[in-house]
Amino acid sequence: MKTKIICILILFLMLSTSAEAQCAMCRAVLESEEGQETAKGINNGIVYLMIIPYILIGGVGYLIYRNKKKPKRSKGL
Repeated sequence: MKTKIICILILFLMLSTSAEAQCAMCRAVLESEEGQETAKGINNGIVYLMIIPYILIGGVGYLIYRNKKKPKRSKGL
């Protein structure tokens, strides 16, 4: 049962569609523009700012993993 749920979750994540990261107020103001270039730029900026915390958390997690895996030194001669 557990593996079935994991398989469904992985399948769901693989088939997900891209999402727009703009808030409702930003979208309403930017949709009135003709070329939509400003809206695309703001959306890319929001996604860029969202990625940075995940990279930092991943880096801290890697450092913790690396320090736990390191063999302990004995305090002998």
